[in-house]
Amino acid sequence: PGWSMPGGGSGRSSWRKSSSSTPLNPWSSTRGEQELGNQTEMSQPYVRYEDLPQQEAGSSCQPSEVGARRQPRCCAWFRRCLGARLHESRTLRLNAKRPTLRRHVRNVINNQKFSVLTFLPKVLYEQFKYFINFYFLVVALLQFVPALKIGLLFTYIAPLAFVLTVTMVKEAHDDVKRHLSDKKLNGEMYDKLMPGGGVEPVPSARIRVGDLIGIRTNQRVPADMVLLRTTEASGTVFVRTDQLDGETDWKLRVAVPSCQKLGSDEALQRAAATLYAAPPTQDIYEFVGELTTPGAPGGAGPVATTEPLGLENTMWCNTVLASGAAVGAVVYTGDETRCMMNASATPTKVSSLDLQINFLSKFLFVLTVSLAAIMVLLPATHSPSLLLKALSFVRFILLFSSIVPISLRVSLEMAKVTYALHMFRDEGIKGAIVRCSSISEELGSIEYLLTDKTGTLTRNEMVFRKLHLGSHCLTSHAIDEVGQLLKDAWRAEGAGSLATPVARQARDALLAIALCHNVSPVASGDSYQGASPDELALVSFAAAAGLKLVARDLEHIRLRRDADGTELAFDILQEFPFTSESKRMGIILRDRADGAVLFFVKGADTVMAEKVVASYWLEEEVGNLAREGLRTLVVARKRIPEGAYRQFEAELSAARLAKTASGREQAVREAVDRLEVDLELLCLTAVEDLLQAHVQQTLEKLRNANVRTWMLTGDKLETAMVIAQNASLVPRGGAFYPVVARSPIEALQKLRGYPQGVMHAPCLLVDGTSLDLCLTHHQVLFLEVACAAPTVICCRCSPTQKGQIVRLIRQHTGKITAAIGDGGNDIPMIREAHVGIGIEGKEGKQASMAADFSLVEFSHLQRLVLWHGRNSYLRSSLLAQFVIHRGLIIAIIQAVFSSLFFFASIAVYNGFLTVGYATIFTTGPVFSLVLDEDITLDNALKYPELYRELQKRRHLSLKTFLIWTWKAIYQGGVIMLGAIYLFDRRLVHVVGITFTALILTELIMVAVEVKRWHTIMVASEVVTLAVYAASIFALSSPSVLGTSTFDLPFMLSVEFAWKVAAITAVSCVPVWVGKIFSQRLSPEKAAKIR
Repeated sequence: PGWSMPGGGSGRSSWRKSSSSTPLNPWSSTRGEQELGNQTEMSQPYVRYEDLPQQEAGSSCQPSEVGARRQPRCCAWFRRCLGARLHESRTLRLNAKRPTLRRHVRNVINNQKFSVLTFLPKVLYEQFKYFINFYFLVVALLQFVPALKIGLLFTYIAPLAFVLTVTMVKEAHDDVKRHLSDKKLNGEMYDKLMPGGGVEPVPSARIRVGDLIGIRTNQRVPADMVLLRTTEASGTVFVRTDQLDGETDWKLRVAVPSCQKLGSDEALQRAAATLYAAPPTQDIYEFVGELTTPGAPGGAGPVATTEPLGLENTMWCNTVLASGAAVGAVVYTGDETRCMMNASATPTKVSSLDLQINFLSKFLFVLTVSLAAIMVLLPATHSPSLLLKALSFVRFILLFSSIVPISLRVSLEMAKVTYALHMFRDEGIKGAIVRCSSISEELGSIEYLLTDKTGTLTRNEMVFRKLHLGSHCLTSHAIDEVGQLLKDAWRAEGAGSLATPVARQARDALLAIALCHNVSPVASGDSYQGASPDELALVSFAAAAGLKLVARDLEHIRLRRDADGTELAFDILQEFPFTSESKRMGIILRDRADGAVLFFVKGADTVMAEKVVASYWLEEEVGNLAREGLRTLVVARKRIPEGAYRQFEAELSAARLAKTASGREQAVREAVDRLEVDLELLCLTAVEDLLQAHVQQTLEKLRNANVRTWMLTGDKLETAMVIAQNASLVPRGGAFYPVVARSPIEALQKLRGYPQGVMHAPCLLVDGTSLDLCLTHHQVLFLEVACAAPTVICCRCSPTQKGQIVRLIRQHTGKITAAIGDGGNDIPMIREAHVGIGIEGKEGKQASMAADFSLVEFSHLQRLVLWHGRNSYLRSSLLAQFVIHRGLIIAIIQAVFSSLFFFASIAVYNGFLTVGYATIFTTGPVFSLVLDEDITLDNALKYPELYRELQKRRHLSLKTFLIWTWKAIYQGGVIMLGAIYLFDRRLVHVVGITFTALILTELIMVAVEVKRWHTIMVASEVVTLAVYAASIFALSSPSVLGTSTFDLPFMLSVEFAWKVAAITAVSCVPVWVGKIFSQRLSPEKAAKIR
């Protein structure tokens, strides 16, 4: 049995089973043919293609399509080969066998990073562009030259192969997951409505431009579509766009009116129409199109009509239909859909610690080459040929290849994964997500934090506080008083008398608040659904006062007066949604009671002050409310005569037919601007945005940690000042230095007047216009002043300006920056900062998805930075230097051995010992350092001043690197010289003594560096010793390796034990004593607390 779509009825419709036993068209109605023949004048039917003359049906394409058809195939092929596709507008013929003559991109989703052919080349390139990997590749390749072969081949190939294998497996696994995800999406089945009738199931990948596709509730939209018809009687549906723009609120979409008025989908399948769509763009908030219905042949019957199409008529790819079912016409597919055109890869971020290690690797390479050159040039007893010297030089480079340890990158990558796991499991920041683990160390040295205000420092939960009527100010606590004023006004109106001025003002203000919005009541009627928290707070206040919104659809609004249950009905004539450019919204309504046309507008005071009739109190009260930290909106009204409205409607209809988005927007704006004059000021509303929990304590701790916080907000200057003080961004009683300029000279004077270098410097406060002037004309001076200020607040800041500020701070100071926000407008600064942090808030998950770290609350930032950031930086710094020390010390042993044996390029340890030393004999204890803690969590949060030491980045520097290099030189020299000159000259005994002393030295060095012992640390030390002891027996047997590496009887003797103990003591005790003296003479602040 099939499914049928009801063509009419009231309320929300749903899919229902057909009573017919014959399989029905899933997108048809049993009443379709009757309704098609009974169209009224207000619901004119489309003319069917079979009713049109042949030449008309065949000539409906525009000249651009004809040109595209005549274009040589070689030109299009050449453009495709170059990867440049020219995005063009398109004209589609609905229900034609070939809806469009142009070949469009396939509707295939491909998020794969590699293909079968490009996988290996791309992976290898990504790996060998790093110096360490390329260096070891060269070293491994040199082993295939017999004259340069040293030891076992696998000892050089195995570490590199391990790194490449792990990377390739990871990349392949991720790409296979992407492929399976793409395959699932491309294989999703949809109902394609065939021309003339019938339905054909098609996979998403076979959907083409011009197809009519049916979408059911909770089904993903497979391509960018124009909404033609829905099952909802109102002609509207809701879509979820969180996968597209990150916003969690549902978006209202409207079907094309003429298509919605058709009686059934079968009528739609027989209709003839031409759909024009502008070229595809990245802008998900913009669409320009037209739907043209041809007139009947000979002028008899319906005339040709053209309907403008906008964003409200679209369903973008990857959105989800949240209500009802719908039929849409596909206009963009594949790479031309909005989601794919906006799918830009997040910029790759590399931590400063990784860059520093990369530099040290190059330094180590220079050290390797220098040491090899010394070993070749130092002996003067004989003069071999230049070729032999070159071969010897290369062999020494291979012998000293451990100086540049390939295990360093492996260890750091594993450590970063460990840090991410610690953050994920931390109950104190539950819900935290690490999206970029490669920059965890950057959290340990942040000096500049740039934060959004609304939704980040505040909850984005609006609570109504005040309603200012000019002569009276009504608060949320006096809700009963407001309700009584409404009752008095309605009672006087019913009696035919005149209410008091205050009652009339309150009635008009509440009526405007209850009508001028984009809020809809939910099915239960107890709450509301809307995109703006401000509007929800205002509508809820009106309902609490006694004027409740009970119903709203595309064409009507109904209110109910609680006092007597009377319903007020209004027809929606026009609606002008809020935009960041206009900063206001408007709605034109017709009162059904008396037919009056009313125009309500509400918006920011900066724009509304010019629209309303001059008021003596508006500017002053806006400032007063803003100083209380409240967000204000100005509400106004205008009564429009019927003739004036008809003229405006004609102008607006003409403006909406513009072919370009910019031209259409400008024409509509100009038409509305002509109407927005001499508005009657009704009231001033004020809502409060509640602060996030513990935001004051968090900002105070970050300030004590020497993290300078900048607040970048789009709100008013006065509101930002109050929020800054309430949130402890600026101390109570702290001074502000406002920079409000309207010319470059004025901005220069303001900047030069800032008191730099004083004890309690004021907070620098800059508005959007002044910020633009400063960045354009006085960029260097502005940065010098701003970086000298303890706190900076930028108001009326655009998303582009946010990103620009972060970029300039990075360039000017070279310090580590972090940016935190919760909305899509915060993404530019999140991506520009060294560390981008997103908060999952009321504005959706867009910022969270684009960030490196995602948090649930702003207060979690203190734990993320002061604890996890501290540990990540300190652990990685110590781990990196320990791995470098491990490679240097064995290279020094090799250098001393070769110099004592006539500078011969002979390996002191065979391949098994070399590999074992870098893996099973030392990796466990060394890597366990990622669990070390220099202080406790409580102390890290209690003493945020300790964070200042990390900002100096002294734990991994050239100085510390040279200290660890000295340790390696000293210990390597002591181990080899002590074994040969003081104790034993037999090579097998020297190998046993030195290698055992080397392993013990590394284990002791780990123990010396540990601040707080962890169970895993102790276990790794014990297990490593046990493994090495067992390996002594294995490597002493010729049956294992074909030769004896160790002399077992000697290694079990007392002589061996005291010799190893003596060498190890001489190697470690001086280093340990030096460390103690250093801590006594110049102790770290953390050591004092410990």
